[in-house]
Amino acid sequence: MHHLTLTPEDNATLSPVLAELAKSYDTIEDPELILRAPVFARQLPVHVLEFLEEFRIGEPSALCLMSGLDVDEAELGATPEHWRDSQYGSPAFVQELFFLLCGSALGDVFGWSTQQDGRIMHDVLPIKGHEHYELGSNSLQHLSWHTEDAFHPCRGDYVALMCLKNPDAVETVVCDAADLDWSQVDVEALFEAEFTQMPDNSHQPENTAESTGDAVVDRLRARSFALIQSWNERPVKRPVLSGDRENPYMALDPYHMQTEGWSERSLRAFEGLCAQIESEMRGVSLRPGDVVFIDNFRAVHGRKSFRARYDGSDRWLKRLNITRNLRGSRAWRPAPHDRIIY
Repeated sequence: MHHLTLTPEDNATLSPVLAELAKSYDTIEDPELILRAPVFARQLPVHVLEFLEEFRIGEPSALCLMSGLDVDEAELGATPEHWRDSQYGSPAFVQELFFLLCGSALGDVFGWSTQQDGRIMHDVLPIKGHEHYELGSNSLQHLSWHTEDAFHPCRGDYVALMCLKNPDAVETVVCDAADLDWSQVDVEALFEAEFTQMPDNSHQPENTAESTGDAVVDRLRARSFALIQSWNERPVKRPVLSGDRENPYMALDPYHMQTEGWSERSLRAFEGLCAQIESEMRGVSLRPGDVVFIDNFRAVHGRKSFRARYDGSDRWLKRLNITRNLRGSRAWRPAPHDRIIY
């Protein structure tokens, strides 16, 4: 694991920078803040920027952890009951700003119109009634390991999590591709476009508001939902592996993959890879003030089950999607500077 612990001196340096930004904006979703975040990120301590750059370019690990960010749980108050309650007046705004700046040092943050009403920064928390859904808001069911948004050609390079609360030490589970024995896997078969990956449940219409109030945005989002429906009805075949055959990148989400119609070789290769991943899966229990960046090309991740209390003390994380190629999604966004994929 690529790991850095922030010191008391680091927090003292960061505090006035973040406080000044917090005076200028009232929500992390402010388009101007998102646009200027890469510039603001230059105010991070140099060794933090060097640490993130080493992770981005050198790929020393699929997991990058920064710990030690100051979090006052008394100031946070209760864990929200739903992500819709947390956009304005966030008690974690200062921490959100740090998270945004670090993410913007790695690449461009972005959101999906089909997730959490098109927000850039998501809340990951248990929602009553979602206990057994295959969503990050579930609790009693394991969140199956996966590549984030594996089905989509514009999936992010990194999925990032910042921990605000985790009183039950719930583990995020991760497998780094570097830990797999590729000599035991039929790599060539997995490089072939023979595998179908279905859209996951977080991109379904029931998880967003019926209307944004903007006719253009509503039209674009309706088109996106229609495209997702077409992928469900007529799955597109894609490879599971890409890049260097000696140290490949992965894109798979077994829970949302249909194996009907696969050749015997493709099925055996896929099952062999899944068995390797299962054997090398590791648990990471995030603590308040931890920020983790998971390389979405080199790792799969999930989460173990837990019993939510819904009393304001439950696990509460923030999440970002980050891309190193914003232009790659240009056909899916209304304008070059727009960070929402439709």
